Amino acid sequence: MQTAKRDVEELLKNLPDDSTIEDIQYHLYVLEKIRRGRNDIRDGRSFTHEQAKERLSKWLEP
Repeated sequence: MQTAKRDVEELLKNLPDDSTIEDIQYHLYVLEKIRRGRNDIRDGRSFTHEQAKERLSKWLEP
């Protein structure tokens, strides 16, 4: 498992040289959301597609 520092180094290496601070912040935000999602899946905090549809259907009913 990569460390956060290595993830950031790789991210910066792959971004264009003219990236703004806002671009970097956005990519760091996405990277963190992905990391949290993977941890949630690993720890059993996720829903199947059917469970998600069932939960969302309550919000989408007119």
